[in-house]
Amino acid sequence: MQSNFPSVFAAFTAAAEATPRNPFLCVTAEVAGAYGLTAGEITYAEAASDVGQLIKQYQAAGYGASEHGACRVGLMVDNRPSFFFHWFALNALGASVVPINAEFTAKEQAYLLHHSEVCLMVSAAAHMDKARLAVAELGTEIPIVEDAATVFPNRGNAISDAKPASTNDECAVLFTSGSTGKPKACLLSNEYFLDMGYWYRDIGGLCQLEVGQERLITPLPLTHMNAMATSAMAMVITHGCLIQLDRFHPKSWWSSVRASGATICHYLGVMPAILLQLDESPDDPNTNLKFGFGAGVNSAHHAKFEARFGFPLIEAWAMTETGSGACIIANHEPRHVGSSCFGKPDPNHVAVKLVDESGQEAAQGELLVRRAGADPRKGFFTEYYKNPQATAEGWADGWWHTGDVVRRNDDGSLSFVDRSKNIIRRSGENIAALEVEAVISRHPAPQIVAVTPVPDEIRGEEVMACIILTDENAPSEETALALFEQANRELAYYKTPGYVAFVEEMPLTATQKPKRNEIKSLARNLLAQFQQDPDSLAMYDLRNRKKKRK
Repeated sequence: MQSNFPSVFAAFTAAAEATPRNPFLCVTAEVAGAYGLTAGEITYAEAASDVGQLIKQYQAAGYGASEHGACRVGLMVDNRPSFFFHWFALNALGASVVPINAEFTAKEQAYLLHHSEVCLMVSAAAHMDKARLAVAELGTEIPIVEDAATVFPNRGNAISDAKPASTNDECAVLFTSGSTGKPKACLLSNEYFLDMGYWYRDIGGLCQLEVGQERLITPLPLTHMNAMATSAMAMVITHGCLIQLDRFHPKSWWSSVRASGATICHYLGVMPAILLQLDESPDDPNTNLKFGFGAGVNSAHHAKFEARFGFPLIEAWAMTETGSGACIIANHEPRHVGSSCFGKPDPNHVAVKLVDESGQEAAQGELLVRRAGADPRKGFFTEYYKNPQATAEGWADGWWHTGDVVRRNDDGSLSFVDRSKNIIRRSGENIAALEVEAVISRHPAPQIVAVTPVPDEIRGEEVMACIILTDENAPSEETALALFEQANRELAYYKTPGYVAFVEEMPLTATQKPKRNEIKSLARNLLAQFQQDPDSLAMYDLRNRKKKRK
């Protein structure tokens, strides 16, 4: 199949022309109910018609590539089919999209809008009030329209002819939590998305894709690269059907899988953990699923899940920053199930180096990657927008520094060990410890705040805040709740502390900054003690207060 499309829109158009009657999207009954849509399938031809109408409307209003610079449109439409229609239409005109997480607070959304310089915001009707709050918080007027709009506010420079995007042109901006606090804006080119589709199509092994036959079900959010780049582009490139759920519904997961005829599922580690807790049924292994593609399955759950449900969970590794340029996947045996193994790097695709804290190569250390061959950045993100220093630091010495500590096994495969950066990975969401610390520190009670991950059987990791209070404040549940609410007002619910532990001292540097590795060990010890004897510590479990906002 063709592997030299100039843009995402061109790849989609080729699929629509080659297989117009193939289903592109499947809207399950549950998704239809959640979003107020009609259940059923949307063919490539039908989707292309909707995209074509949007192209005309955007073009008439002046949205697209021009001499005025980048044109970026924010999309706050969750996992609705309209996400793809707006994305492809804007891509046809050389414009870029910025997915906006509707679960973010207005302050968080305003930061994304401001930093990426969005010129228009497209929102689902259900989120229009949130969109208005975000723009009000921003303080700069940005037009907002519903995703079903047929007329867009005039941008003032109508485009007479669509300017087709090229491979190096910007396609999207995805924000990722960085270890330095505020989310970083990853500029992603058309090549980034296309290469992801080509890579998935060609890896083979246990992940062999059949052109025009696959039906991929995923509950993962389109604000992340897994759903927007990996699953979506794999289906576009192979003319398959994407079954994009609104979110993960454990109780109806298997009925959705069976009713949709899914042949592939995408997962994060939290999903197998939850599904294993469901009552066993004789129908457990009765699906069409060939494999699951994901990351972070609990090593204790991996073999148990495969034995019960009858298909392999293929662990893979990548980052938003690396895209397909450094994907590593356990799509060949031996997969070393139960050892946190994510595969043996293909030397023809990716170069890998493990280094210890002194920068020397080691059997266990930080994972450094780059694309094999003449172009070490092929398939990677373009840059961190407005942050050249962070981009340069990430690419120090010509290698991308991942911040993940991994172990090289005897056969050359790699197993995940830990993270060296100040990142908490909770239910697939990356949370910057410094961002949470900065918000909690604005409350007058803490003297020192250190936020760190602690193990969680279901979500992989949970957020813990270790706090030394000022002399005027005493440890209490009331104080813990006040600090939680401080975070809850300004941050997405999943970033708030699940545990608050008041301590009298903690490991600090000479400049009174937390010693991260020692804090992490301290937190794990505190959690273990708390689980054995909750009354022995000034520690509070606030996980039941972490709830999605309506």
